[in-house]
Amino acid sequence: MIVTTKEGRLESIGKAAVAEFIATFALIFIGAGSVLVSGGDLVGVALAHGLVLAIMVAVTAPISGGLVNPGVTIGLWVTGQIRTPRAGILVGAELLGAVAGAFVLKAIVPAEIFDAGSGGTPTVNTAITGFGVGQAVLLEAVLTFFLVFAVYGAAVNDKGPLATAGWVIGLVLTFDILVGGPFTGAAMNPARQFGPAVASGTWTDWWVYWVGPIAGGIIAGVVYWGVFLRDKEPATP
Repeated sequence: MIVTTKEGRLESIGKAAVAEFIATFALIFIGAGSVLVSGGDLVGVALAHGLVLAIMVAVTAPISGGLVNPGVTIGLWVTGQIRTPRAGILVGAELLGAVAGAFVLKAIVPAEIFDAGSGGTPTVNTAITGFGVGQAVLLEAVLTFFLVFAVYGAAVNDKGPLATAGWVIGLVLTFDILVGGPFTGAAMNPARQFGPAVASGTWTDWWVYWVGPIAGGIIAGVVYWGVFLRDKEPATP
């Protein structure tokens, strides 16, 4: 999210990339880890994801914007909030952080637990009658729309609650998981699927977690920007 420093500019691309790597590492390590050890406790999984995202957004916002999600980064890029080279580097850092977080989790969690839970990789629950990949893509898009809409309202809009933006966004992630978790795992983030998938080799319906979140993020960005912030100048350097 676009939260600037006192000088009105975010940190250099190198520092921003490191911040995004660490923040996404934390999200995957804690988020996927909570799936593996929760014993099916949906509330616990939702809170683990929401809390880690809130903290990581808060501490990295002045450095990188606190994006922690290629879907968010791409949504901001589409509306001109992030320039193309910066967006590409940050997406790369987010994906690398996700992979690193998943492999460290794999090194710590006993293999039996890690393998049984597919490393915490979100998957489409086709066991639910009438629920398939089409509904999964739509669900991930809708959930991500809410998340990115909150990013714009809390952090991009300079009239929003910038001081508490991390908590606003973390709470959106929490309530999204409470609804979508049983259906798709409610990833809302290509990195959330990508890291654990690489570490566990679980690639079932992987494209759902790219198409849905990216589409939802772009639509949210375009809607919020076009309706509420049309005259606002881009905030990134």
